[in-house]
Amino acid sequence: MNQPRQTRGTLLLDRNEIAALVSLEDCLDVVESAFKAHALGETLGSGLLHVEAPSGEFHIKAGGLKTPSAYFALKANAGFFGNAERFGLPNIQGLVLLYDAENGRPLAVMDSLGITAKRTGAATAVAAKYLARPDSHIATICGCGTQARVQLRALAAVLPIERANAYSIVAGEAERFAAEMSEEMNIPIEPAADLGRAAAACDVCVTCTPARRFFLDRSFVAPGTFVAAVGADSPDKNELDPRLVAESTLVVDLLEQCATVGELHHAIEAGLMTKDDVHAELGEVVAGRAPGRSSRDEIVVFDSTGTALQDAAAAILAYERAIEREAGRYFDFASQA
Repeated sequence: MNQPRQTRGTLLLDRNEIAALVSLEDCLDVVESAFKAHALGETLGSGLLHVEAPSGEFHIKAGGLKTPSAYFALKANAGFFGNAERFGLPNIQGLVLLYDAENGRPLAVMDSLGITAKRTGAATAVAAKYLARPDSHIATICGCGTQARVQLRALAAVLPIERANAYSIVAGEAERFAAEMSEEMNIPIEPAADLGRAAAACDVCVTCTPARRFFLDRSFVAPGTFVAAVGADSPDKNELDPRLVAESTLVVDLLEQCATVGELHHAIEAGLMTKDDVHAELGEVVAGRAPGRSSRDEIVVFDSTGTALQDAAAAILAYERAIEREAGRYFDFASQA
């Protein structure tokens, strides 16, 4: 990622253009590199702001990468989980702003939905690559929306997934997910009415819901399972039993962020652990500065709150490819009448 930067104004990229420019497989590579860069001190500082609204919430994540050239990215996402039913709008909407971190020039404004979905799935895949048992072949996916589909595709890119279970509290959602993804991936996928049985029988369990009360109980999870908790990205969201978090080997994307909004946050509030009990940040494992899984029976939890590093890595790739392929259009926000 080190292409010449355009000077014709700010590049605008819509959702379809982003999808054509950046694949999930691309995100696996750049997200892994971003986590490693963080561990090596090659990133800008990151920031998080959460704002409640009457029917939803906004979160703003900001950060950047120093090498091979410096970029800064800011993402503002809105999560309004009644949108689909009430207004026919996506539950999550947002924008990514990309800047030249050498001079502060705004380089691009792009739709965030595809970037968020792919970089989130990529983080799970990177964590699974280092923390799941290499022969993991059964997955349980909790929550069966757009992100669930990305999560299963991402897991299959790094693990020999042969079958999966789908769990959702939304009527008919698990059945639709199972039918569609079974055909796409050519593996058997079964709707799971009993989460306890499905979680106990899998090697990898991913939770990707907007739940505000934990549903994955400690007793559900068998020895050796890798659990990726994706949904908790604001202080009131909670998918995992805090006892599961405290009693497992916990790897986080960013320590301070997870202590504020992630599953770690709830375990700390419950008095079950402190930040000192966290095994490592994912970047430390990727960079070889902390060990990954130590035994087949170890339960490893990845607390994935979503980071500005991931957003920046994917946005940089989208921008540089757009320049190369002459995609998008330009707008000069600084033009004067």
